Amino acid sequence: MVFSFPSTRDLLSSALPAALRSIMSTPEPNPPAQHGAGDSTSVADAGNIPAATATPAPATSNAGPKANGAAATAIVADNSSIMMEVEKHESGTNGTISLNDILDSDNAELVHPGVRDDGRGVDGSDDDDNDESGSGSGSGADAGKGKRKEAYCSECEDQPSHVFCIECNDEYCDVCFRSQHRKSRRGHTTRPVEGTAAGASSSARSRGHAKTNGGGGGEDVDGAADMDISESESEGSKDHMADTDADAKSSSTTHHGIPSAGDAVGEWFVERSKFIPVRLTLPERKLLRLLEAALSVSEYTDKVDILAFASKPKRIVNQIRELCAILSGLLLAADYKLGQELFAHRDFEANAEFFRRVFELGRRHKIMNPDKMRTTYGKLMYVLMDAQTAQVREMLGFECVEPIRTVYGVLEAHGALDLLRDDRVAIATREIVAEGRSRHEIQREIKAKERAIEVLATRYARRGLDPDTIRQCLYSIGDNHAFLRVNRDPCDKMIGYLKKYFHPTRAEEGASLAIRSGRGGARLSHDHGKQYAYVLQSLTLWSGILHDMFHLWSLAEQDLLSTQATYRLRDTGQGLNRVQPAPKTARMMQIILQRAQKSVGGWVGSSVIHMGDHNVPNALMFIDKYSQIYRILLPICTTLSLIPTLTQKPALKKLIESEYGSVEDLNREILMDFFRHGFDGSGADNFFDAGSCIDGRLTSAWNWCASLERKRYFPIFLLTGFVGFDGQW
Repeated sequence: MVFSFPSTRDLLSSALPAALRSIMSTPEPNPPAQHGAGDSTSVADAGNIPAATATPAPATSNAGPKANGAAATAIVADNSSIMMEVEKHESGTNGTISLNDILDSDNAELVHPGVRDDGRGVDGSDDDDNDESGSGSGSGADAGKGKRKEAYCSECEDQPSHVFCIECNDEYCDVCFRSQHRKSRRGHTTRPVEGTAAGASSSARSRGHAKTNGGGGGEDVDGAADMDISESESEGSKDHMADTDADAKSSSTTHHGIPSAGDAVGEWFVERSKFIPVRLTLPERKLLRLLEAALSVSEYTDKVDILAFASKPKRIVNQIRELCAILSGLLLAADYKLGQELFAHRDFEANAEFFRRVFELGRRHKIMNPDKMRTTYGKLMYVLMDAQTAQVREMLGFECVEPIRTVYGVLEAHGALDLLRDDRVAIATREIVAEGRSRHEIQREIKAKERAIEVLATRYARRGLDPDTIRQCLYSIGDNHAFLRVNRDPCDKMIGYLKKYFHPTRAEEGASLAIRSGRGGARLSHDHGKQYAYVLQSLTLWSGILHDMFHLWSLAEQDLLSTQATYRLRDTGQGLNRVQPAPKTARMMQIILQRAQKSVGGWVGSSVIHMGDHNVPNALMFIDKYSQIYRILLPICTTLSLIPTLTQKPALKKLIESEYGSVEDLNREILMDFFRHGFDGSGADNFFDAGSCIDGRLTSAWNWCASLERKRYFPIFLLTGFVGFDGQW
């Protein structure tokens, strides 16, 4: 490392006594290899300069080393103030640069003598070895070696600290400080962290009070829980906190607690069905096609989400009326009789119930099928967001939003909730998977499922609730199980691969997950054990999020369609976006995060959840972000499961053995690369948009997907049928 000093020759030469200057300019002619315990120490020795670097003494010098050392000691004792001035220049290096180096060398490029050109210290140690111990924050022993390690954030333990909070007595990076002090920043005094020895000591003291395991634990979660909820409390979110807590209790069951066939179901299906939409019927699907067609030709966001001087409410009303007119025309073309009955007088207000029903069908279909309506659902939600404002509702003359039709709501309206407590419901809604099973076994389970559905439909049918509606509710619960298998189960499979191929704490030969910032695009520095825990907790968190995705989706729509929390149009770096707080969704995310932290027994990295900022502008972006997890993990799981089938062909088997060693070695190479660089904090040029925060982990995984075609095992993906992370699997 290089130190830049001001010119000190003129500063000190005028203040140093002549005797001291002459001593320093006259080194020992033959420096002894070792001084005795009682000998005085020379200035050159005090500077720790190796004997080989001493300049030969002039012939006129007749002063012995002991005499010079004694004289120097006496002079320095009399001029302690001068030496204090010198120590200011040596404080950054703990005394490893001498006065001769400062006075007689080029101060602009003064190199620390303890660092060699190859980056290793004088003891041969490598910086990489030092960073393998964890996050890179220095210990007390490291501080005495002459090189101060960079202080790291006490919250995430991944990023360098930039701010020291006096009240908290902790150092934070910019991201963690903003999230932890978003609610109470005004009462806290901060100062920047300096890269001096004094700064290093204060960092060590602050880390003494820092939280262990990267900020895991109750206090961390509670601090982060205040993050985005505080902004919206003034807008009425406090009234919804009790409802959110009650909803969280209903989903506190472990996400692998789905009752099996023959087990007592208890209240599991009752609580789960509150957020499961009812599957669309055939007439409803016809209306859905009309809605998608109308939204696909609408230019709503192009006309509304722009910076213009014209009245925005008027533009919104005009665009909503235009959308309703398109929808009316399509309905009239599809069913002339029905269209003539509804729109004979072209009165949209008189047909408000029809429009609400059609808009609700689109929302319900999207929740059940996240891969559908990828370009039209966002436009629909933005239309409904604007329609919820008081001024637009008054000008429009009717409301466009009605609650989602759920399984719980249908059965509760007819007093049939006991159906969800019947043990046969586990058989009637289970998903039958054909992989690795005989045809006879599959047919037997299909017949048992059909028989259970018919028994439940007959037993619980009543006035207003016909057997077909009950079957529709049971099929809807089965659709939820299918969603979990496709979206959540890949997370559980990846956790199984992690535990199978890698040791939790010990890096085996050829199976190290250690990463270092700046290498391979990584922005984090973790040793093997820390990276293993980081990957495990990330996959566990994703699994929990996808298990409660329907619940989160319900809360996200409540936040988006809230009449109290308004949005503001802002340039987030990716164009104009609607930035809106999402208190209910953020609260539920904190509960899921707490469960994940409790499950893995700690937390590595930051626990910051971006919500309502330039990274995740609103709840719609949040839902869209996490509904794509299966697009990342499912192709990897599919490829790993199909690799053994490739070896059935002799040519492909020879290719795998010659290039990768064996099937197990190939699997380990793919997983090691994904677990390292799919969770390395990459994906952005700053730690606000990527890093170890909750959303940054998913950003890193997407960044790994973008680089897959440059991997040496990419041909194996192609041989197993891979067409892209956005393809059909």
